[in-house]
Amino acid sequence: MRLLVGLGNPGKAYAQTRHNAGVWVIERAAARWAIRLACRGTVQRGSGRLGSELIELASTLDFMNVTGPPLKGLLRDLRLAPEDLILIHDDLDLEPGRLRIKQAGGHGGHNGIKSVIEALGTPQFVRLKIGVGRPAIRQDSADYVLETLINDEMEVFEPCLERAVDALECLIHRGVETAMNQFNVREGKESGEL
Repeated sequence: MRLLVGLGNPGKAYAQTRHNAGVWVIERAAARWAIRLACRGTVQRGSGRLGSELIELASTLDFMNVTGPPLKGLLRDLRLAPEDLILIHDDLDLEPGRLRIKQAGGHGGHNGIKSVIEALGTPQFVRLKIGVGRPAIRQDSADYVLETLINDEMEVFEPCLERAVDALECLIHRGVETAMNQFNVREGKESGEL
């Protein structure tokens, strides 16, 4: 079984903010794979299959900065190891709409990832990063990721979210290396060219 978790913040006030990019991907995956998501406490979850692989989708475990402890509890309840986790989240260092798959690594200043690493005691899990770009000069990063996207910006993210679900399918069926080679490139570039 694989656990796919989209990071975000709960509630309508945060639903359309950049910080909820991970949640958007989980919602798209659930729709494509016909998995019903249901609220269970602070978690929206659903189980299903992707081909022969059992998967659990989850999002909005708690507020971003304290995601780690409930995520650790979910892994324990499912009897999964951190290596069975694919975490989907926003990334300021990638231009809007760009994807990046990474195996392990640090938190890069992302407080949600920091919370997960601290709670699990290891960085050994796969991440699917969704580029949201950098804030304007003198704009606080926290304010930027918590801004509601306008329609023009959502048009950039729409195709990215579909590609992110494609990337998850590739990760699950073909492994991390293949998925990195296929999706860690700029759209329109040849494979291997960054």
